[in-house]
Amino acid sequence: QVQLVESGGGSVQAGGSRRLSCAASVRTFTRYAMGWFRQAPGKEREYVAAINWNGGSTAYADSVKGRFTISRDNDKKTVYLQMNSLKPEDTAIYYCGSTLGIGIVTTRYDYWGQGTQVTVSS
Repeated sequence: QVQLVESGGGSVQAGGSRRLSCAASVRTFTRYAMGWFRQAPGKEREYVAAINWNGGSTAYADSVKGRFTISRDNDKKTVYLQMNSLKPEDTAIYYCGSTLGIGIVTTRYDYWGQGTQVTVSS
């Protein structure tokens, strides 16, 4: 069982930055691939970014490539999402996900956090 708790959401103006954190309560964090998804009002949840077990490989959705950076600190059992050059269309609830595996996972996740709201105003 994995428990995930996101933090760092809030309101920001367009062009600004925000860093999200996701703390995991799990015995062996390095066994898990991690990722970030988001869900805007009236839309389905969509993939944002993913990272492998040691942070050596990352992947991004085209919509955030070059603006967002995913990273992890295995000692702290935490994954981060640094969001720069934010746009109003980035407004959504951001969810952290985890699944067993050492590679990049962009689809199925087994565990989810409760989400954190990010609102970008123009």
